[in-house]
Amino acid sequence: MEILSQMWSFLGLLTVLQNVLPTQLLSLLHSFYESLQDFFSPYSYFEVPEFNGYCGVDVNDLYRQVNLYLNSVNNPSTAATCRRLTLSRSKSSNRISFTVAPNQTVHDSFSNHTLSWTHHVDTVQDSLEEKRSFTLKLPKRHRHTLLSPYLDHVTKRAEEFERVSRERRLFTNNGHGSYESGWVSVPFRHPSTFETLALEPDLKKQITEDLTAFANGKEFYHRVGRAWKRGYLLHGPPGSGKSSLIAAMANYLCYDVYDLELTKVSDNSELRALLIQTTNRSIIVIEDIDCTVDLTVDRTMKPRTTVMRKRKEMVARGEQEESGRVTLSGLLNFTDGLWSCCGEERIIVFTTNYRDNVDPALVRCGRMDVHVSLGTCGMHAFKALVKNYLGLDSHPVFEVVESCLRSGGALTPAQVGEVLLRNRGDADLALRDVVAAMQAKILGLGHGEGMECDDAAAVTAGRSPESVLMVGSPESWMKKRKESGGCGGGGSTWEKKVKFLVRLRSLTKSDSGRRGV
Repeated sequence: MEILSQMWSFLGLLTVLQNVLPTQLLSLLHSFYESLQDFFSPYSYFEVPEFNGYCGVDVNDLYRQVNLYLNSVNNPSTAATCRRLTLSRSKSSNRISFTVAPNQTVHDSFSNHTLSWTHHVDTVQDSLEEKRSFTLKLPKRHRHTLLSPYLDHVTKRAEEFERVSRERRLFTNNGHGSYESGWVSVPFRHPSTFETLALEPDLKKQITEDLTAFANGKEFYHRVGRAWKRGYLLHGPPGSGKSSLIAAMANYLCYDVYDLELTKVSDNSELRALLIQTTNRSIIVIEDIDCTVDLTVDRTMKPRTTVMRKRKEMVARGEQEESGRVTLSGLLNFTDGLWSCCGEERIIVFTTNYRDNVDPALVRCGRMDVHVSLGTCGMHAFKALVKNYLGLDSHPVFEVVESCLRSGGALTPAQVGEVLLRNRGDADLALRDVVAAMQAKILGLGHGEGMECDDAAAVTAGRSPESVLMVGSPESWMKKRKESGGCGGGGSTWEKKVKFLVRLRSLTKSDSGRRGV
């Protein structure tokens, strides 16, 4: 009791002194006390306010990054050090995030040192506003060697967390690219991933490794003096999975997608304006590049008289034709010109059903760096579809399907997926319908629709007939095709029919045997 009475007396004395002493003296005593405390304390403290300055308008970006960083290190060991956390989930995020509650502390470790962040929230006097800040505490002896590397670590971790946690957007041009915003967007929630994609394992691995190397190649691209961008050309028949692959790439890298509709772009100036308005870490897609606008130009065989006549006609029309449309030159500058360097970490994707219809200047190295040929399903891709739609890892019909693939009855992923989706309630019926569709494909081949050289060679190799990834120019592909010797023998169409009927008979017997049991 005596100790308590002495404490109350001391507090009363402090209150009296605070009311009697001048404000300047009290401030001086407070500063002296803090300096004395800092001198004997083994820690250094750094405050990160929410706003820069005193007006409360200029947001401190470091405060936001610290908040994101504390979300990124959300694990049981870290969360256990804080007694109170505020949980939230916004419409622009796909995960639950936490915020350190007012006047609570979260501990962290860096370079074998223990650090801590304390979240301060103070109410401004005579106002409903709050003053927020984070205070970093670290060992005083190592503050010069720890502070800068640790803040760099916080910034990088926060940026990565923001990239993977934010809601991705799907943009399309609205026909007003020359104005402030030529894009409109909706949330991008396509479920396609490389795990669900019907591609051969080797092709998946090649694409994912290339995407990872690109995303981590900032220092490399700057060192070699190249714009940090990459071009992909996806070509193959309808239903081969070009759009699904683009969605899987966006989900894999956590990039936004800009679907550029060239028919809505009036001229090259608007095309450049749209490019400037795209953000970093995005995929710019132009689908069906060969049929959206007329971009194929024969620059070597066109007679000079034809060129001059066209120019005279344009002059007679007031040059509206040339200045009122997107030209091949404008699109080339879009993909690989000076204007393509106005942003970083961008992927440009062209899709087409017919690769030969695309102008060679658009698909050369430096513009379309990676060419992915997508086609019909091989056995691995077929098993992936069956696993996704029916939940089966194996089935007796797989042997018959493999025989159909060797006989030229391969279908596109869209065709197989539709059959499986329609009969997803009965796995046996679904697989029999797929076999029937493959049978129809084989019978069609017997009436003159023979396989192309590339298809036959790919089937012989035991992979998807058209699913390959090639890096380089089309000229190098033609050289490789000639070296491979073109189409091989492989048996007549009647032999394929006989093999198919034998397999189908064995399938029927096995099904009847299972029903009898």
